[in-house]
Amino acid sequence: MQKLQFEALRRIGLTLAVAQELIHLLEQHPGCIPVRVTEVHRETVRLDDGTQDLPARRMPSLARGLADQDDAVAVGDWGLARCDAHGDWWLTHCLQPFSALVRRDGDGLRHIVVSNVDTALLVMGLDLDFSLRRIERFLALVQASGVRPVVVLSKPDLCADMPRALAQLQARLPADVPHVVLDGRNAAAAEVLAPWLAPAQTLVLLGSSGAGKSTLANTLMGHAVQETGATREGDGRGRHTTTSRSLHRLPGGACLIDTPGVRTLRPDASEASLAASFNDVARLSLQCRFRDCQHRGEPGCAVREGVDGDRLNNFHKLQREMRRDTLTALERRQQLSEWKARGRAGRANLRAKRGE
Repeated sequence: MQKLQFEALRRIGLTLAVAQELIHLLEQHPGCIPVRVTEVHRETVRLDDGTQDLPARRMPSLARGLADQDDAVAVGDWGLARCDAHGDWWLTHCLQPFSALVRRDGDGLRHIVVSNVDTALLVMGLDLDFSLRRIERFLALVQASGVRPVVVLSKPDLCADMPRALAQLQARLPADVPHVVLDGRNAAAAEVLAPWLAPAQTLVLLGSSGAGKSTLANTLMGHAVQETGATREGDGRGRHTTTSRSLHRLPGGACLIDTPGVRTLRPDASEASLAASFNDVARLSLQCRFRDCQHRGEPGCAVREGVDGDRLNNFHKLQREMRRDTLTALERRQQLSEWKARGRAGRANLRAKRGE
């Protein structure tokens, strides 16, 4: 049986829990070696066994098995690989991830962003990228996945009023979510993030294009691993310099996953996880006059009185998305028919008022 090279694998994020699962799997498949997925492409994957980078393909049986479960290989996965007689590497097995960041697409289907992550660095620029609604959306995604969030405010040199921006952020963030301000180009960024960069820890960078994720990744690595680009002058939006997710080893022993920038996403959240992200809404709802208060137009609503109006609107929007994602295909069609009927009725009333 292939022995587990613990120290080598620890450099790519091996934990005791993962090691136990890998040992059990190796006992069943002695011709394989333990690996971690560092990149995923349409036809191929890149693996790391702690000592070398291995280009590989997914074993068809693995791909079929995951597809049957509406799942797929993701960056950060742990598994087994073997080399065939022609010298080609194959990813044969994947462990069930201990944590996974999952988003929903427009049809409500689930997609794994990354797996086996300890901390998510939510990067947001203090320029035109600054958006409290977006950071709340990222928090809902991360906290629904059981991953620790850290809000990273970049580009402080472009902020016209730092105290005001920080006050706005602190008013909207849950008290247990830390936030830091740093210049992603400065080597001191590693010192600021040191509490989350311990050996064998895995972090993921999330944020919109142009927020400074790739710049921060290059700084933490000590050399350029990702291309960087300037933002547009008109709206501060960045260009997609990072086009795929990739896992990198940091000098101090942690691992970092960089991801392409996104400005909008739909978290795979539940009622409970959404309440954790908006704990002020959950706490104040206990003081509402009505137990089933929706925090809209009901009298005696403590939430509307105590929560910022924009934050509450964002909560309602995420709540609608979450409930829509749980609908069946038939329920979606019925809902669409109702919306169309309301639209036709509204247009008919408008024509009647105009005397048309």
